[in-house]
Amino acid sequence: MGTDTVRATPPADESAAERRREQRGWYFYDWACSVYSTSVLTVFLGPYLTEIAKSAADPDGYVHPLGIPVSAGSFFAYAVSASVIVSVFVMPLAGAAADRTGRKKPLLAAAAYLGAAATAGMFFLDGDRYLLGGFLLIVANASLAVSMVLYNSYLPQIAPPEERDAVSSRGWAFGYTSGALVLVANLVLFLAHDTFGVSESTAVRICLASAGVWWGAFTLVPLRRLRDRKAPPSEAPARGWRQLASTVRDMRRHPHTLSFLLAYLVYNDGVQTVISQASVYGSEELGLGQSTLIVAVLLVQVLAVVGALAMGRLARTYGAKRTILGSLAAWTVTIGAGFFLPAGAPVWFFVLAAGIGLVLGGSQALSRSLFSHLVPAGKEAEYFSAYEISDRGMAWLGPLIFGLTYQLTGSYRDAIVSLVAFFVIGFVLLARVPVRRAIRDAGNPVPARI
Repeated sequence: MGTDTVRATPPADESAAERRREQRGWYFYDWACSVYSTSVLTVFLGPYLTEIAKSAADPDGYVHPLGIPVSAGSFFAYAVSASVIVSVFVMPLAGAAADRTGRKKPLLAAAAYLGAAATAGMFFLDGDRYLLGGFLLIVANASLAVSMVLYNSYLPQIAPPEERDAVSSRGWAFGYTSGALVLVANLVLFLAHDTFGVSESTAVRICLASAGVWWGAFTLVPLRRLRDRKAPPSEAPARGWRQLASTVRDMRRHPHTLSFLLAYLVYNDGVQTVISQASVYGSEELGLGQSTLIVAVLLVQVLAVVGALAMGRLARTYGAKRTILGSLAAWTVTIGAGFFLPAGAPVWFFVLAAGIGLVLGGSQALSRSLFSHLVPAGKEAEYFSAYEISDRGMAWLGPLIFGLTYQLTGSYRDAIVSLVAFFVIGFVLLARVPVRRAIRDAGNPVPARI
């Protein structure tokens, strides 16, 4: 274990070779966990869990979890909302424990393997077990959110300011490459399930469970490469919501950092909802088959790698803030166009997927690296806990609005177009953030381009 004091940049005496080795290990957590986001959350679980809920529904099309009438078609969206609300309660505790003790790796391991186990358990999701599916989704999503708090908080410690856009973009590129590779294997199994001697539903369950196995196996790489740093002396640790309240109070001394988080909360809510609900939109509204959805998401994965690396280069020329703003404009046009897609036309769905892929990886990678400049030294995990709440823990409003809109109108088109507002409002809020002043106020060096 390392014993360096936590700081916003790597120690001056740390060799470039050691830093590169740690960065390469860091990339592999994106490689490990992104398969869950791609194969489980984006492709298979939404349509599959929706069908299970429909098989358990009453004659009016409703299921009744905890006695609450819920449209079977909205159950998946509501489960996603519930999972991120649960995340709010656990992420601040994880961030506080990491900063106070300096022991991020054991916490990262615990969160990663709990999520991986829940995902592997989705193999047993069959028949009318929609409640089991909702429970496993909540556990896996909350575990992923906690692990990402800890993972992201390493970024200021393993990369100096001038490297962070590139390092963050490479991490996202690793994740999307991983997702694409596994999705190809999923596509082969799904299309040729008869050849392998399994039913279509069994093939889906194997695809779901294999994401958990992949997540757990490749998490070993960052756990071997990343180093814990000694925590600085501090007062007795706060817990849970008290820690979050303490973090927000501390952010009041850095109002521009708080303003960035607000903007990110809004536009990322739209991003996360598109990721989780796109396959439901494609299958239920556009009448597209599972193989078409897999190919579309595979296209997203491939182009997201290209987009993440290309936007990382654009950021070096135009700055991260301007590049993110450009991506939000592209998101607005792309999702707005999604409303007009004709049913039963895979080509136009592929065009939509291509547009999403080109902006998805870059907007997420650059948001992460830009925020890392706004974090005061010694508060990495604490601030990234708040960031992750914005990233996943507060991304409940989009799925809730999506589910409610469908429940009220019966149209997934109305549901998808409602997400445009998140990108427009997020653009306006981000444009108002003076990032150079925010970086100086956090006590960090200001890069030449930001």
